[in-house]
Amino acid sequence: MEPILIQDVLKMLPHRYPFILVDRVLSAANGEVHAIKNVTINEPFFVGHFPAEPVMPGVLITEALAQASMFCMREEMQPGRIGYLAGIEGARFKRKVIPGDQLHLHAKLEFLRRGLGKTVCRAEVDGVVAAEATILFAVAKG
Repeated sequence: MEPILIQDVLKMLPHRYPFILVDRVLSAANGEVHAIKNVTINEPFFVGHFPAEPVMPGVLITEALAQASMFCMREEMQPGRIGYLAGIEGARFKRKVIPGDQLHLHAKLEFLRRGLGKTVCRAEVDGVVAAEATILFAVAKG
């Protein structure tokens, strides 16, 4: 598969700046996705988190994983439908994510039935796990 570039990411996800947290999808097949988020000092959250030692907030890493998860089920998504975050299980943060890092977002679809889904996710920087979580979502009309 060809990578999904930002123009097509924006067609799939309803998010916009400053809340779009997927820059490119490298692969999406068989219920698994590998996407990237380029973390730069220009991110608006670094102004306050923490100015002397900028660190990407864990909640935004989790949101990036949730956004990447939507590409696990893109074949099932119909126009006008959105995947809403319904829950987070077992979130663990194991490494700081700082400006200059490239966050690799991995998600695997565990199930999708009757508009409810579950993905097992991990975020890595330089091959080291930065965060892990299980994401629950509900697909509904936007």
